[in-house]
Amino acid sequence: MLSEQSAATVRATLPAVGGALGAITERFYAGLFAARPELLRDLFNRGNQAAGTQRQALAGSVAAFATHLLDHPEQRPDAMLHRIAHKHASLGVTPEQYDLVHEHLFAAIAEVLGDAVTPEVAAAWDEVYWLMANALIAVEKRLREESGGPGWRSWEVVERVTETADVATFRLRPADGSPVRDFRAGQYVSVRVALPDGARQIRQYSLSGAAGPLRQISVKRVHGDGAPDGEVSNHLHARVREGDVLELSEPYGDLVLDAGPDTPLLLASAGIGVTPMTAMLAHLAGSGHRAPVTVVHGDRSPATHALRTDHEAYAAKLPDSAVHLWYEQDAPAGTHSGLVDLTGVPVAPGTRAYLCGPLPFMRAVRAQLIAKGVAPAGIHYEVFGPDLWLAGRS
Repeated sequence: MLSEQSAATVRATLPAVGGALGAITERFYAGLFAARPELLRDLFNRGNQAAGTQRQALAGSVAAFATHLLDHPEQRPDAMLHRIAHKHASLGVTPEQYDLVHEHLFAAIAEVLGDAVTPEVAAAWDEVYWLMANALIAVEKRLREESGGPGWRSWEVVERVTETADVATFRLRPADGSPVRDFRAGQYVSVRVALPDGARQIRQYSLSGAAGPLRQISVKRVHGDGAPDGEVSNHLHARVREGDVLELSEPYGDLVLDAGPDTPLLLASAGIGVTPMTAMLAHLAGSGHRAPVTVVHGDRSPATHALRTDHEAYAAKLPDSAVHLWYEQDAPAGTHSGLVDLTGVPVAPGTRAYLCGPLPFMRAVRAQLIAKGVAPAGIHYEVFGPDLWLAGRS
């Protein structure tokens, strides 16, 4: 909770600081990487930095956290904090790095806002920063302790499956033959690879299969469409085959099933967002889920629908399921043409929904679900890449 004096100062300066956060975060990252270039090389996603999406996500999270402190001083925005903390824990972010971020972030604030940053203003925003940072540090510590793992671990690729022209599934086992810890359906792992220029870049990929002795990830090759192609996804597609070894983190992520067997569920995905939903369906099929499960998916065409066979097969194993598919092109009989539209989709009372896909898709589905009576608190989502929902970007 913000002190009374700091709350008044933050409220008075939030419009100015919020309006300048884009410039502040740009200066922040420039200063941080000038001082510590290895962070850009080996920790931060270079593609997101080049595109500016990481700056937008940071600005959005800081503004959202400050606004929440003012509007709900008795509550902490745990949903937002936990989503960030899971990403940080999977990347191996350390508590000491928060001091480094503080140094360069406040240097950027002073540089951009100049004389407007009085000692009182600096102290108030310092309080905001450390409330957020210390909360994240605590959650990340707990997550690392719960994972019980060593951080990074070597995994051997035992099978590679071509799902579509741009999606490949990699099945992996521990290179040292040690036991595999369980994971919760919907979680992801970080994958760290050595690129030809010497960088060790990290990306997160959802676990797309059932829990068991192997880990399974399904990777979509990212085409830049005018921007640089995805570094890690293209590396995995071009270079990684059976017998190769990858470094994986322990599983993290808060988009996990937390409903009992009698809770109606709706699993909505688009594109490669199908990956966590397939793992969820595999878990539900194997755990005796009794309540209705509605499966919704949108894709460009049946040929681009990764894991479609698993998607439909796991749903068919459930005692009460319905599958609704939309394709923008070449929609076969029994599916829908165009974009996902839930108008004619029955949604049972008390439904808990899980969404994964592009932000415009998730925003549209969320709005339709709320219109159908689904409680906002019962709608959960996962964003691949920087979370721009808070930044108001699509």
